[in-house]
Amino acid sequence: MSLPARTSAPSGAVAPALSGAPSAADLLDFARRTAGDPALVAALPLDPQGRTWVRLEGPGGSEAWLIGWPPGSGTGWHDHGGSHGAFAAAAGVLTEQSLAAQLPTEGWRTLELVDGVDRERQLSDGRGRAFGPHHVHQVLNPSPDRHAVSVHAYYPPLPMMRRYSRSGQVLRLEQVEWPEEWA
Repeated sequence: MSLPARTSAPSGAVAPALSGAPSAADLLDFARRTAGDPALVAALPLDPQGRTWVRLEGPGGSEAWLIGWPPGSGTGWHDHGGSHGAFAAAAGVLTEQSLAAQLPTEGWRTLELVDGVDRERQLSDGRGRAFGPHHVHQVLNPSPDRHAVSVHAYYPPLPMMRRYSRSGQVLRLEQVEWPEEWA
């Protein structure tokens, strides 16, 4: 997910201040509330060829994004570098495929996954999900003809993202992305 390209914060996107670091539940609440702002969602420029995004002001120092997904687009398998997070669909339908296993974050290039770790869920109409710091997933817009829009929030702000390829039950670390690469 090559994120930052636009960094303006729409006026309606600021959450109330929290005491202390936001929890995954706080991030999910923020993502759902923000996804329910039709003016904000409508203001996101959509591109038929690639994802678009606007950085938002997240709660408690978190990093947040409003992301537009053209038909058939997706992130590929990735994690969030140890940050916990949440996301919610604001328009259209997204599919999340995830692994129900806590993977080690360091010291490996290839892992063989056991049977039964795959999970899949459909998210639409403000539905979302929160996740912990070891979450590995990919997010897809399965529609052949309709954009999807979603809100994502992470705490602490993403220190990095690891990208993976997957062939059957084999997950392979392919790349580590750093924030300076997203600017």
